[in-house]
Formats: sequence, C-alpha cells, structure tokens
Amino acid sequence: MEITYSLNNLPAVAKQIIEHTKSKTILFYATMGTGKTTLIKELASQLGCNISSSPTFALVNEYETAQNQILYHFDFYRIEDENEAYDMGIEEYLYNNQWAFIEWPENVENLLPLDAQVITIKTNSDNTRTLCLK
Repeated sequence: MEITYSLNNLPAVAKQIIEHTKSKTILFYATMGTGKTTLIKELASQLGCNISSSPTFALVNEYETAQNQILYHFDFYRIEDENEAYDMGIEEYLYNNQWAFIEWPENVENLLPLDAQVITIKTNSDNTRTLCLK
C-alpha cells in the first residue's frame, strides 16, 4: 500500500496503517527529518496514548494504550552496536505481542522479527510525504 499525505490528513493515514498492518511490530525507514516521529505520534494517538517525544537517548519509551495494551517506541539512531540492544533486553520487548514502533531499525537489523511490518517514508518536492507499507 502506498499513500501520499500531508500533516492535514495524517490522522486518516494513521488509521489506515493500523487497519492494514499485519504485525504489531512496525519498522520505520526514512531519512532524518522525514517525519517518522510525527507519524508515530499520530499512530499512538489512534491507539489512545500520547507520545511527547522520541526516545533518542533512552532508546525506548513505554506507553499504555486505551485498550490496555503496551506500546513500545524505540529510537535506535544512536545505537552503535547490536549488543547495546541485547543489553537492554530487546527480545523481551519484541516478542510479547505488544505494539512496537521502531525508528532506525537498520541499526539492529539482525535482531528484528521476520514478520515485522515495514514502512518507508520519503519527502516529496511539494513537502508531502509518501509512505509505502510493506
């Protein structure tokens, strides 16, 4: 599924993603400044929780959804070695049937579930974004 969107229709896009995702683990591939965190905040909002910022320094933040599920928001931008992810217990986060939104998944590629949903985002010349849900 491919969607071109702007901030104005972000809630509808997030709703579509949640309705069509095949996994609760979603990997976000995009360059810096493309809007990964903005999209994740809206996805979290659709699930009934409020994300204030990306967990850049903490690596992961945990939230409770309106359906009493857990949402883990990962930001692996600063991770230098996959062992850092092991040390934080990544397996316990990813293999417990809870929501997991992962920014910069390419930095922990070998540790990710094979059935994770992939989202790629690119910025267009008119400042809209195009995402591909794979």
